[in-house]
Amino acid sequence: MVPRQAFWWATVGVLLGCGTRDRLTFPSESPGDSAGPVTRITSPAQPDTAVVGGDLLIVQGRVVDVDGVDAVYFEVQGSNQGFAPLRGEGADTVYFALQLSTQNASGATVLFRAYGVDRLGDQGDPDSRQIHIE
Repeated sequence: MVPRQAFWWATVGVLLGCGTRDRLTFPSESPGDSAGPVTRITSPAQPDTAVVGGDLLIVQGRVVDVDGVDAVYFEVQGSNQGFAPLRGEGADTVYFALQLSTQNASGATVLFRAYGVDRLGDQGDPDSRQIHIE
């Protein structure tokens, strides 16, 4: 075969052999799952908890998302405490542990909520604990 004919046949072979099923395609929308991060408070374990005023109270948990956690937000009602958001920096699991003050709070009921937002902007459902300070 003449080199020009060989090139032509090779080109035809490549074109015929590459159907649309063989071509690389990329999603036109974000590849995320459209679901926000899953937040679980692991301590205290019960959704409704009582503690003695002055005792050390640490709220622990984790936020998980396959798209990567951008930030974890905390809300505290019934107490003069607040916490800045925790940056997730795209990790698929972010752990948190925060100390809630129970000093001089006898008789108060505190609602603690935590939720995450993934890197795509999807917000997950919050997990919460109601804490009665005796």
